[in-house]
Amino acid sequence: MLPTIRNRKEAPSVFDDFFNKDFLSDFFTAERNTPAVNVSEEKDKYKIEVAAPGLKKKDFNVNLEDNILTISSEKQDEDEEKDKNYMRKEFYYSSFSRSFTLPENVKAEDIKATHSDGVLTVEVPKKEESKAKPSKQIEIK
Repeated sequence: MLPTIRNRKEAPSVFDDFFNKDFLSDFFTAERNTPAVNVSEEKDKYKIEVAAPGLKKKDFNVNLEDNILTISSEKQDEDEEKDKNYMRKEFYYSSFSRSFTLPENVKAEDIKATHSDGVLTVEVPKKEESKAKPSKQIEIK
């Protein structure tokens, strides 16, 4: 009589890795196409930097709706090679979308976006009343 395995952890992990892993999922996940993003806060603004080498300014869309800032891109290329004996044609398509909920203390009408050297920078200024005030020494009387 074979022993029964009561706890699944007793089974060799090599079987779990082989039977439970979807080998193709790593190649088709959204995270693979999503560029790295840095978000920082300065005293008068928030700054979002998107590292997207190979993308041009025209490839990006920056949209603000209901206090949600969405940065997205869709790029489609076609590569064609012809010779007298063959023809090769390939299509390339990539896209991503990242959304950020903005705090209430921003001046939405003054948001600016720039693109330089493969980095999209979005600057979101803060309202005057939310900016950090300089410290003040209070005299004790």
